[in-house]
Amino acid sequence: MTLLTALQRRSDDPRRRMPPAAVTMAVLVLLTMLACVLVPGLLAPHPPDAVVPEAALLPPGPGHLLGTDELGRDLLSRIIHGSRLSLVVGAAATLLALAAGSLVGLVSGLFGGIVDAVLMRVVDIMLAFPALLLALGAVAVLGSSPTRLAVAVGVSNIATFARLVRGDVLRVRARPYIKAATVSGVRPARLLLRHVLPNIGGPALSLAVLGFGVAMLESSSLSFLGFGPSPPAADWGILAAAGRANLAEAWWLSTFPGVAVAVTVLATTALGRAAQDRLAVQ
Repeated sequence: MTLLTALQRRSDDPRRRMPPAAVTMAVLVLLTMLACVLVPGLLAPHPPDAVVPEAALLPPGPGHLLGTDELGRDLLSRIIHGSRLSLVVGAAATLLALAAGSLVGLVSGLFGGIVDAVLMRVVDIMLAFPALLLALGAVAVLGSSPTRLAVAVGVSNIATFARLVRGDVLRVRARPYIKAATVSGVRPARLLLRHVLPNIGGPALSLAVLGFGVAMLESSSLSFLGFGPSPPAADWGILAAAGRANLAEAWWLSTFPGVAVAVTVLATTALGRAAQDRLAVQ
């Protein structure tokens, strides 16, 4: 419910809008993350799985900017290569939640009646539980693999999109031109494509931008708890979890993967809020 509440808080106060500098920084961060996903080999200074025993647990320095792990592998290179799994799982989960939630919201808002009542009761039940708890239950049932992790996180966020889309559909349906089109015999499919979807797409996409950061945070949290992909696959949550055994003498092993997650989430939140501000002035 947090994402939905955040998106619906539309204020005309300019002081509450995202500063342009913050939005620009967020775009640069996400472009950097995208480059890490597409061409990690060009950005990583070392092979991510190169074991160098004599370089084990080196602190951050000139040769290894973020230090090395217990096997002497360069942490920066592992974070860069691990970004692909973290970001792709987050994006896939967000697309699943957006598609399924939008479908549920459209059906509920357009048909109303008993269909709306049943679907919204299911949505209310899902919203009563924290999304991470739902994702944890889903991944425990489905199993731990990148695809199943994305499905589990996506399913846990369907209710938020469904509630938002349903509210926007009901708002659009109440407009006079929609009622006039319905009375004049416009086919439901044409009404949906030409009048309803264009008016609800903006808030849903804005929520999707915010939801991407949340989905990535949830997937990394599940990986940290041991419910993510199995080694040798490594995302940021797995990297952070692997550093717990040496946290006292090698703080960088868990710190820098956690920083990567935090920076990405903050960047997507900034872009989501910027999209929210743009919708508020339209």
